[in-house]
Amino acid sequence: MFSAADHRYMSRALQLAAEGLCTTEPNPRVGCVLVRDGGIVGEGYHQRAGEGHAEVNALAMAGERAQGATAYVTLEPCSHFGKTPPCSDALVKAGVTRVVSAMEDPNPQVSGRGHQRLRDAGIEVASGLMQIQAEALNPGFIKRMREGLPYVRIKQAMSLDGRTAMASGESQWITGPAARSDVQKLRARSSAVMTGSGTLLADNPALTLRAEQLGLANADQVVRRQPLRVVLDSQLQIPLDAAILHQPGTTLLVHGGADAARVEALQQRGATLVERDSRDLEAVLRWLARDHQCNELLVEAGATLTGALLRAGLVDELVIYLAPTLLGSSARPLFELPLTRMAEQQRLILRDQRMLGDDLRLTYSLAGQALAPVEEN
Repeated sequence: MFSAADHRYMSRALQLAAEGLCTTEPNPRVGCVLVRDGGIVGEGYHQRAGEGHAEVNALAMAGERAQGATAYVTLEPCSHFGKTPPCSDALVKAGVTRVVSAMEDPNPQVSGRGHQRLRDAGIEVASGLMQIQAEALNPGFIKRMREGLPYVRIKQAMSLDGRTAMASGESQWITGPAARSDVQKLRARSSAVMTGSGTLLADNPALTLRAEQLGLANADQVVRRQPLRVVLDSQLQIPLDAAILHQPGTTLLVHGGADAARVEALQQRGATLVERDSRDLEAVLRWLARDHQCNELLVEAGATLTGALLRAGLVDELVIYLAPTLLGSSARPLFELPLTRMAEQQRLILRDQRMLGDDLRLTYSLAGQALAPVEEN
């Protein structure tokens, strides 16, 4: 059904889509290549929400050369009016004669409509080319559209003996600079970063993007879109001078109720307070997906919150940074998982492993979950 040339041009479209890995939130990462007479006449990718989609940018580059071209798109062209007009209409107007897409739109309310709009206009449509690779670019957008939940990625740094912090809570630093720079890239691709009150009180993290640690060519542009910071703090224990309250971007404090003076004091420091039962983790995640369009959620927290997410079956991916050091038997464990029998063990699937300086990064999915391949920046 698909030729070698089709694969080559879709591969290029996927490369272009990856250029928007850290900037398109809450939209999906999409790339487009226009080909006529055996050569590329236009290409583009979606860069930021509210700006031109991949197809529009590729058509702008091609101009009149789009007439009679084949468009290779990593996601079904949209058929509805949002912040920009439908891309399917733009392709029809430009005179494109064939469209090859990697996958249909995962939103069940619009899936297939873009393709049908093209077919109704007499354009040849083929879908499914390199679909697995296309899905790997947008695991969060796909999960939010299909399940109403964000893609949950837990990041943990641990010693060789499986410890994350000393008994006192001290944990800076277990890993080296290369691993910490890699964490910055995980934050950059995430819609939101979540932590718990325990980590907040022990480490006083800022949970921000820092251009000097990203190591990306467009780092200055990336840091302008600081991910949403979410703190689960049921008793609102956060200190008024906490570092997270004095950063660019938005900090959401999810709490179980507090007196008006305390709430006002935190609001004056720029926090947004939300009264919600943080123990119902699935409800919190659905709220983030629905009200904040959260695609990918990075959890940087201690054993209590990460263990609770695992027990609730809400975790899609574990990213573990293993440092060549020992913290001792009294240090804190990776997860709070009160398992007592071998039958309760949770098997993991190793999806990727690589060295980052002296540290080893291990990426796992949970057994039984069919996840897309790991994509690198």
